Amino acid sequence: MTLWHLVIREIRHQKLAVGLAILSVIVAVGVLVSELTLLDAHDEHTRQILAEKEARTAEKMAEMEDDYRQIMKKLGFNLLILPSEQNLDDYYAAGYAAKYMPEDYVHRLARSGLMTIRHLLPSIEQNIKWPEQKRTVILVGIRGEVPFTHRAPKEPMLLTVQPGEMVMGYELWNSLGLKVGDRVKLLGEDFLLSKLHSERGTKDDITVWIDLAQAQELLGRQGKINAILALKCHCFGNQLSEIRKDIARILPDTKVIEVVSKMIARAEARDRARATAEAALAAERENRARLRRGREAFAAWLVPFVIIGCTVWIGLLAFGNVRQRRGEIGILRALGLRSAQILLVFLTKALLIGIIGAVLGYTAGFALGVTAGELTPVAQAVGNLFDPVLLLMVLFAAPVLSGFASWIPALIAARQDPAEILREE
Repeated sequence: MTLWHLVIREIRHQKLAVGLAILSVIVAVGVLVSELTLLDAHDEHTRQILAEKEARTAEKMAEMEDDYRQIMKKLGFNLLILPSEQNLDDYYAAGYAAKYMPEDYVHRLARSGLMTIRHLLPSIEQNIKWPEQKRTVILVGIRGEVPFTHRAPKEPMLLTVQPGEMVMGYELWNSLGLKVGDRVKLLGEDFLLSKLHSERGTKDDITVWIDLAQAQELLGRQGKINAILALKCHCFGNQLSEIRKDIARILPDTKVIEVVSKMIARAEARDRARATAEAALAAERENRARLRRGREAFAAWLVPFVIIGCTVWIGLLAFGNVRQRRGEIGILRALGLRSAQILLVFLTKALLIGIIGAVLGYTAGFALGVTAGELTPVAQAVGNLFDPVLLLMVLFAAPVLSGFASWIPALIAARQDPAEILREE
């Protein structure tokens, strides 16, 4: 009679006890796996929640960034670089700088690798008599923005004026009855009127814009400019002192003025919105961490309690089985089965109980954990939560635990004296 034949007969003879023992293993393994799966599901759900909130925050901030850029373009440049000898009282009184600096200064900034400013626009500006129209106007010479050599090109904030063309403010073209396409003379030069600005209520209404090189020639200031407009990069904060140090290092004979505008308030509002969003994410992260700690604390006492209880129950079932089978054990010993063989029969049965219970318990516990975890879609949740290491650990630990619980009853059965058993029977 082989070992497996004896084990199968033992299982068939004790179906109820074996079934209860398997149920104990299923409960122990199921509780362990379901709790661990629930913790993994909690972590996965936390990642999903935070990822969704971060995506919404990033989308909202991107919208704010785009809105911010549009507002900056409408409000204009917020830094003005002037020659150092320019008196600010005279500048504010006249509305333009009376001192000049080399046009090459703007190219030095563009090649400097400076990260705190962007959108460089050199210009020359001066009040002049317009002899052809017998009136005083503001002449501004501009050119295209000078690109930074260390950055990708940015969309220009102001369009250029092509050589031979002119852009005119509202008060001038309206009072003179001009329209786009008309040709006008300025200081003896012929220009094509390419654009007319709407009313702004500022000095722009009496301003004429032409190409920088032509303005320099008309004013006799070849290679000279009296201002560089720039935009402070908000990503580096609002530290004007740092920007001044950076520019002074490159252009020591200049000064920097910040043009205060609604843009600063807008930037501060954006910073507050970002801080609020980050605080909300941090609060959500802490809330999820607090929930996880609560679940860990619950699992920390539930899982050991259930495993110990199920182990004791398996041991009691094994003791009861040995007591009920004393006569059969004595007969088997009398027929020549050694103690080691009797021990092996009971331990093999315990290992089979552990393996069957582990497979069924893992399946039940994993299904419960996935269902209670409320992750969607289910197929993706199963793939994310399935842990082959946990499965292997359960398949190893459950039979060992079942064998450990049955060890003492099996040892008692193997050591019984067959003569004494048969006399009692």
